[in-house]
Amino acid sequence: MRIITEEKLGTVLAGVPGTPRVICGGNFATPWRAVALLDAAIPEYRLYTLNAQPGIPDRPGVTLETSFTGPGMRGCERLRYYPGRLSLVPRLLAEMLPPDIVLLHTSAPAGGTVSLGVEVNVLPAAVESVRARGGLVVAQLNPRMPYTFGDSVLACSEIDYAIEVDEPLPTPPPRAVTVTSQSIGERVAEQIGDGSTLQLGIGEVPDAVLGELTGRRGLMIWSEMFSDGVLQLEKAGALDPSQPVTASFVFGTEELYDWIDRNPRIRLLRTEKTNDPAVIARQPQMTSVNTALQVDLFAQANASRLHGMIYSGFGGQTDFVVGALHSAGGHAIIALPSWHPKADVSTVVPRLMGPVTSFQHSFIISEQGTAAIWGHDSSAQAQQIINQVAHPAVRSELLAIGQHLGLRLS
Repeated sequence: MRIITEEKLGTVLAGVPGTPRVICGGNFATPWRAVALLDAAIPEYRLYTLNAQPGIPDRPGVTLETSFTGPGMRGCERLRYYPGRLSLVPRLLAEMLPPDIVLLHTSAPAGGTVSLGVEVNVLPAAVESVRARGGLVVAQLNPRMPYTFGDSVLACSEIDYAIEVDEPLPTPPPRAVTVTSQSIGERVAEQIGDGSTLQLGIGEVPDAVLGELTGRRGLMIWSEMFSDGVLQLEKAGALDPSQPVTASFVFGTEELYDWIDRNPRIRLLRTEKTNDPAVIARQPQMTSVNTALQVDLFAQANASRLHGMIYSGFGGQTDFVVGALHSAGGHAIIALPSWHPKADVSTVVPRLMGPVTSFQHSFIISEQGTAAIWGHDSSAQAQQIINQVAHPAVRSELLAIGQHLGLRLS
């Protein structure tokens, strides 16, 4: 690894021929200074990022690519969405979308290594792919990036050039738990017992669920990501102290980042490990809690598209739904409000009009109640979704349309 000035890095990047494909960390670990230097140096390039945050370059000459659309790419005119389970994205980057440049945001060097810190995800696979084709690996070294263990540790020799940038990590805006999300959290928590292994995302509903679990004991974390709710479980003594907290990326408050820094109990692994359905299935009482934009009477969930436009993507939902269903004592739960407050529409529809993200769940839960899906015939599933999940204002309409669709409903 050669540490150089920002001016020198701009010169190096300007010398890359053609229209290179660039892969950089997403979520809250984007190497923003390195991205700015790249954008100034190269007129035309392709930029692949997962869950891009606002500020990603979006101009003529930049083609945005992703398999999970974040707010920084949502609605962009030059976006190319590549559908895929998150567990398979490393393979996509090796075979179909090989990079020419990889931009990393890492810790400061220590003992000949750096750490990818809060964002492992698909980056190890991207580094392997770009080095196999003789491309560039560039790191933005930041002493404020936590040093995490597992697959996040990278030898300095794997990095070609680095710049030093001392800046705080971004944190997601705080979200207040609403009455609706609190009710959903209570209902989801009823399905989670002591000794369960958890996968939850971030947002009002996951935060509410975790807040209801502080009285449990022996809980374990095997998740795509985690945030401050897991730290609250640790403080409450709800986590099994003998088991590592395993995920692929993290984002949250400075307190969370301080907790994971050099913490031997925190293990961040590459996506193809954390999201492998077969590995997920081996976790005891694996309970996957995900949300959706819509569910329909056939117990199918849409978490990807809104009004026909890509909103997010498969992410890890499909991986964890399958893995949890195969786990001994496991459950795959979809949790969502019965009514979308911004769009002012029901989140339960007769039939999804767009692609299905996941299906065959254990439970679908809203603030209205819980529908048990697994083990019930299709008509019984639909009846429960109408009676227990849907908002009362649309139940009569759903019942009539469901009967028209051939479901035996009353």
